Amino acid sequence: MSAATDRFRQLHQSGCFVIPNPWDAGSARVLVSLGFPALATTSAGFAWSQGRRDNHVSLEDALAHFRDLAGAVDVPINADFEGGFAVEPDGVAANVTAAVATGIAGLSIEDSTGDASNPLFDFDLSVARIKAARSAIDASDTGVLLVGRSEGFITGRPDLAETIRRLTAYANAGADCLYAPGLRSMNDIKAVVDAVAPKPVNAGVGTEFTTVAALAEIGVRRISVGGALARAAWTGFLTAAREIADHGTFSALGRAVGAGEMNGYFE
Repeated sequence: MSAATDRFRQLHQSGCFVIPNPWDAGSARVLVSLGFPALATTSAGFAWSQGRRDNHVSLEDALAHFRDLAGAVDVPINADFEGGFAVEPDGVAANVTAAVATGIAGLSIEDSTGDASNPLFDFDLSVARIKAARSAIDASDTGVLLVGRSEGFITGRPDLAETIRRLTAYANAGADCLYAPGLRSMNDIKAVVDAVAPKPVNAGVGTEFTTVAALAEIGVRRISVGGALARAAWTGFLTAAREIADHGTFSALGRAVGAGEMNGYFE
């Protein structure tokens, strides 16, 4: 087990921490300079930086991205590994084996299919996929932390009971941390925390519906923001670019962070 992986596991043992999501080495280094103890990749943010839609990045590009971020900073990196880039458990296991060799400290596996008419993998297959990821990590002897994700609330199946059933099964299958993106009710998040206890829960925050203190109070162990920081960055870019394109004026550029401050974040 690497020092980063050991630190990452310690972070999940008590308290509550924020694990924000950079999309490249520069954004990762800035976040570290602001004091965040760990970072998580964002499949959406990375895809957009490559001129692609979310979930349209190849396995090879994702692995290279993990290596890039793990090598760019000295804090633990949790990899958004989407659905493991495979359907069957054997394929998930093979790809997880490749992912944990990139220097990451954590890795998440989703249960979404990408098919709007049938957005979640069958329950038994979903559990088998988590078991396969667990076995691959154990065989690697890396100690990489496994996050089991259930995607119903962001794929058109917002069923809390089913989400809890899946997350509980993923916990029993070997997931170290559980995550249901898209939950916006504090009662729903608390229900997930209680259902999988004592295993830690990640809460995703992409809007201003809550605070770190409020999530900590209900027992959330870690908080991520997914593609929200990337969207915030693109918001500034689009606001300035549209002003230039539509009006021929440059007022948004006058509100931009200075070059000196930006250079100060980097060596």
